[in-house]
Amino acid sequence: MLKEEHPQLNKAVLSSVKPADEELIHFLSENFDYFLELDDHTELPIENLYETPETLGKDRLAAAVGANELFPDQNLLVIDAGTAITYDLVSEKNQFVGGNISPGLEMRFKALNHFTGKLPLISYSDDFKPIGTNTTDAIRAGIQNGILFEIGQTIDLFNRNYLNLQIVMTGGDSNFFDRKLNYSIFVHLNLTLIGLNRILEHNAKKKK
Repeated sequence: MLKEEHPQLNKAVLSSVKPADEELIHFLSENFDYFLELDDHTELPIENLYETPETLGKDRLAAAVGANELFPDQNLLVIDAGTAITYDLVSEKNQFVGGNISPGLEMRFKALNHFTGKLPLISYSDDFKPIGTNTTDAIRAGIQNGILFEIGQTIDLFNRNYLNLQIVMTGGDSNFFDRKLNYSIFVHLNLTLIGLNRILEHNAKKKK
């Protein structure tokens, strides 16, 4: 168990999209000096301007806090390229402003297969063409180039509206897209964990 391997750990945070297991909550509460379950009422180190905080994904929020921890007092576009692709803005006033959500890479491949009669289910590849000359290549070119166009146009849109915008990317597919985009992008695969730790420390400090 992690606690046994690292007995110096004395604080814990739980973030889950599913209902939390009561046994796990009890264990964490009993075995750590401070335990925090992240929800829409949790106090944050940045101001949350989202109109419906109860519907805001915890991973989106944590990634935004993580980016703000690395680049405080800056306009930030936080892109999380995972199951879904999320684009979130943190302002230079350290405010979570909001963002956009679209289907991720794997989800688009699965959707094209599921909602059509004959298109095969394939996976992404680093080797793809600007235009497909067979069905497999056509799917890859359409989906992968489509996402690259989407990300590029989103970055351009935010750049036009926010000065000195720092782009921060995370998520399982972030390196795949970063290598193919002609923008200055800071990639950090542990951005969400940085954010969760920042939220944990912020609340633990106030508890004292």
